[in-house]
Amino acid sequence: MITILFFARLREQLSTDSMKISASDNMTTEDIRQQLAKTNGVWAKVLSADSLLVAVNQQITDWSHKVNAGDEVAFFPPVTGG
Repeated sequence: MITILFFARLREQLSTDSMKISASDNMTTEDIRQQLAKTNGVWAKVLSADSLLVAVNQQITDWSHKVNAGDEVAFFPPVTGG
């Protein structure tokens, strides 16, 4: 299983802060995003944002990163500070 986390406004837009999905061989963060986007139109819109960031095991990564069973994948909007 892979734990999926949603932060900030994503959590509000998707009405969930976490979920678990089954892992498959050679799955990437993009594969996960595409799988989740099939949930419904809201999910598709939120997860298709160009500015969306992804982290695996608390390390920001890119959309080609391979994911393994037991990993934690987090989706979040760009972080700003000031």
